[in-house]
Amino acid sequence: MIEINLIPDVKLELLKARRQRRMVISAAILTSIVAGAVVVLLALYAFGVQTVADTLANGNIESENKKLSKVKDLSKTLTIQNQLEQLSRSQSDKNITSRLFDIISVTVPEGKNAVTIKRLAFKSEESTIDIEAEATNGYEALEVFKKTIGQTTFQYNVDGEAQEPVKIATAITDGERRYSEDDQGRQVLRFSISFTYTEEMFKPDSEDGRIVGPNKQKATDSAQGVPTSLFSSGGGN
Repeated sequence: MIEINLIPDVKLELLKARRQRRMVISAAILTSIVAGAVVVLLALYAFGVQTVADTLANGNIESENKKLSKVKDLSKTLTIQNQLEQLSRSQSDKNITSRLFDIISVTVPEGKNAVTIKRLAFKSEESTIDIEAEATNGYEALEVFKKTIGQTTFQYNVDGEAQEPVKIATAITDGERRYSEDDQGRQVLRFSISFTYTEEMFKPDSEDGRIVGPNKQKATDSAQGVPTSLFSSGGGN
């Protein structure tokens, strides 16, 4: 059987191009339909589902707000509760500064090297204790005082378990020194020192604290007062 192609090559190319064009147009239409469907679905979610969810949430908020508004003196109650929480928190973080008196009663020398405290400053921000004092036995009393501070330790428990004793002072710094007359006309050495204290010594969770010096010791938080002879209210010269 003999077939003769009577269609010119140009005609064949034209038919092929038309078929490709129809395929491209069909694909473009199908893609547009799919994209349109996606856009419609997104719009339904954004303006439908989201709107319903927002409406329900706003309804719950308004309902709970109405319940709260019926509570008598609500603002006062919330303010008091907040203040109680702040008070409880500050109480648990507060330093036990009463231990200062036990430190002084243990570290201040007696006898011929007695020292009279003129001023005592507790600086929690700097973790230091500043002392201004005077002594009739001059530099010897000052050195005894400093060495006693350096050798004094703090013994304590945490949750009922004994901890390793710590030195009450991690560093001691000398201040001004000068000889002068006290209010009784005696020649005394007036001096100031400052020492950096260990934080464990004033923490609330440091239980059963005990200040232990070279020659004596004292349980902290005791009801016994410090001898008034350690302090002087005189202004001096």
